Amino acid sequence: MAAETVKHDAKQLYCMKGKTMKDRSPITCLFLDIGGVLLTDGWNHAARKAAADRFNLDLKELEERHHLTFDTYEVGKLSLKEYLDQIVFYRKRPFTRARFRQFMFARSRPFPEMIDLVCRLRARYKLKIAVVSNEGRELNLHRIRKFKLNRFVDFFISSCFVHFRKPDADIYRMALDIAQVQAGRVLYIEDRPMFVQVAGTLGIRGIHHVDCQTTQSKLASFGLEIPA
Repeated sequence: MAAETVKHDAKQLYCMKGKTMKDRSPITCLFLDIGGVLLTDGWNHAARKAAADRFNLDLKELEERHHLTFDTYEVGKLSLKEYLDQIVFYRKRPFTRARFRQFMFARSRPFPEMIDLVCRLRARYKLKIAVVSNEGRELNLHRIRKFKLNRFVDFFISSCFVHFRKPDADIYRMALDIAQVQAGRVLYIEDRPMFVQVAGTLGIRGIHHVDCQTTQSKLASFGLEIPA
């Protein structure tokens, strides 16, 4: 009898261990970054270098001013005009703010395969979709409207709206509150490993996104499979 009890207990322990190795709860919500996942980065070093070349700006000075100012813009405490006044238009230029802004916005490009994948996941599994992104207001709104992200995204927890910025864990806490979802039922797709790790401290599982194909293959381990 004792031997049978030991065998039964061992079997239960094995099943429990197997369960913890797999995903403990079904995924009901995706958290997604925009830049690097759904779209190209909106205003990264390559875009600023292109702007410096196009408008004959001192790249080193542009970068210094950008790094001193951009975080404040991303958390919604500066308008785009104020940001550009500080990095470009602190002196007279032979081009207009409108022309520079147009160039800046034109750097954005979509990743159609990722957008299609998210739309298919949403339809197949009835998922909530939330964007958790660091972006300034005007750039963020342009990208949402230009690429019609609001046709499949339910919530935009953008740094410029909520006044928290990744990797501050509070932006993820706010995203959980807004989406009304438990951390264990969220899968976070993000191209920056540190942000995945920070979200993980709250119990949010994540995928470090490299490209659409590898992300799609990793989704299966979370119970989210999309037929080819």
